[in-house]
Amino acid sequence: MGRTFEPGDWLRILRSEATPRHHLLCFPPGGGPATAYRDLAQRFGAGIVVAAVQYPGRQDRLGETPITDLDTLADRIAEEVLRLGIGAGLALFGHSMGATVAFETVRRLERKGQPVPMLFVSGRPAPTFVETQRVHLGTDDDLIAELERLAADPAPIQMLRDEPSLAELVLPAVRADYQAVETYRYTPGDPLAADIAAFVSTEDPTVTPDQADEWRDFTTGTFDRTTFPGGHFYLDERPAEVAEVITEHLARDRSRA
Repeated sequence: MGRTFEPGDWLRILRSEATPRHHLLCFPPGGGPATAYRDLAQRFGAGIVVAAVQYPGRQDRLGETPITDLDTLADRIAEEVLRLGIGAGLALFGHSMGATVAFETVRRLERKGQPVPMLFVSGRPAPTFVETQRVHLGTDDDLIAELERLAADPAPIQMLRDEPSLAELVLPAVRADYQAVETYRYTPGDPLAADIAAFVSTEDPTVTPDQADEWRDFTTGTFDRTTFPGGHFYLDERPAEVAEVITEHLARDRSRA
C-alpha cells in the first residue's frame, strides 16, 4: 500500500485524511509560504489530503538560504515526493511561479516512474514563455512595488515599507524567487502524461487566457482551462470556487481510472 504525505523539510500538511483517495500537493507563488494555501485546503471535502511545499528562506525555514534556480527547486521537491512513495492519486497545483515549479516537478516524477494523473497550473504562462523583467536585480523598493502591483489588496504590502526590519526578513526570499522565475528557461522534452487544467483570471496582468491555453501543448492527456473573475491573486478571494473546480477534476480522473 502506498503512503501518504509526511511533514518534513519540504512539506507542510494542511489537511489530513484517514483514508485518502487523492493527494494534492500545492506549490506557492513567488515569495509565498506553504501557509498561503491554508484557506484553500480547508475547502475540500472528504478523501482529499492537502500538503504544500515550503521553499527555503521563509517561515520555519527562514534561516536557510533561498534557492535561486527553479530547476534545482524541482529536483529537490521531486526527490522528496519519490521518497514518500505516494499511493493514492497524486495531483499537483501551482500558482504563478509555483505553476512552473510544479510542472518541472511532474516532469521529474514521470521520468522516475511516479504517475501524476493531474497537474493544475494557475496564473502563469506556459513554460516556453521567457520573462523579460529583471525585478530580482532591482532595489528593495522595486521588489515592493512589484508585490503591490500584483496584490489584491496592496495595503498589507505597505508594512514592508513601514517596517524595514520586516522587509529584511521577507525580501531575500522574494528576490530569490524572482531570480528563479526570471532566469528559468524551458528545456525541450516530451509532453507530460498528466492531464493539465489551467486556471486564469480576468484581470491578471501576468497572463492572458490565450497564454493559459498554450499549456495544452505540454500534455498528451486532456486539457481544460477555467477562467475566474479577479486579479493575479484571485485565489485568495475565491478559495471555495477553486476547490470546487479542483474536486471536479479529481473526481473525473478517478472515474477514468
